[in-house]
Parts: sequence; structure tokens; C-alpha cells
Amino acid sequence: MSLDKQKKKELATAYAKSFRPMGIYQIRNTTNGKVWIDGTMDLDGARNRFEFSKQMNMITISELREDWDLYGGSIFVFEELDQIKPREEVMNDRSELAKYKEEVEALRELWLEKLQPYGDKGYNKVKR
Repeated sequence: MSLDKQKKKELATAYAKSFRPMGIYQIRNTTNGKVWIDGTMDLDGARNRFEFSKQMNMITISELREDWDLYGGSIFVFEELDQIKPREEVMNDRSELAKYKEEVEALRELWLEKLQPYGDKGYNKVKR
């Protein structure tokens, strides 16, 4: 059963106006415990990109590359640390994402401070 063009357009518009789960995640090396922490406006998308990287055995996160090549991608796991709940169900204007982007970055800084994923503990680089 195929959807007519109008219905497809309506679904695409509704999807574009919906908020994706956004927040902070880590990719953890299960062999040595090191983590890489980042924030995203689309947690599901970040998880899917990571899983695709594992399937293809190619990582796009340069900080992980050395251990990925050494141990293989199968020892890395994606873990959600924190999620930001949107205050609205639907966004009327894409500019509404800017305020959430700032929240994601602030939350990322808090997690970096909390976990200190640098050196032997992680893959993140200390900001100068």
C-alpha cells in the first residue's frame, strides 16, 4: 500500500516540525573504560551513525580512531547520559532550536566537568 503524495508531504512536514530527543551521550571502550562524551540535537541520529560505523568498521570520530584500529569497533558502546525534554511538542520555527543548542552545550560542559574524560580516562581534549 503506498501513500499518496499529499499524505507523504504532510508526514514529512510533521516530522520536520517535531523535536528529536536531544542530549548528551558517551561512547565507551569496554576494554579499557575510556569514554568520549559529546552532545547532540538528535540522540537517535547519533546512535544510528555510531551503529553504522560499527557495521562498516569505520569510525568518523578521530579521537577514537587509534583504539578503534587496535581493538576493533565491537568493543565500543553508545550510552545516553542525559536528555533534554523540549518545552513544546512542535516547533513553529527552526530558530527555536538555537535555545536548545545552547542547553545541550551547557549540559555537555557539566558532564565533561563531572566525568573528566581526559588522558587515561577518556578521549576528549582539554580546552585551552
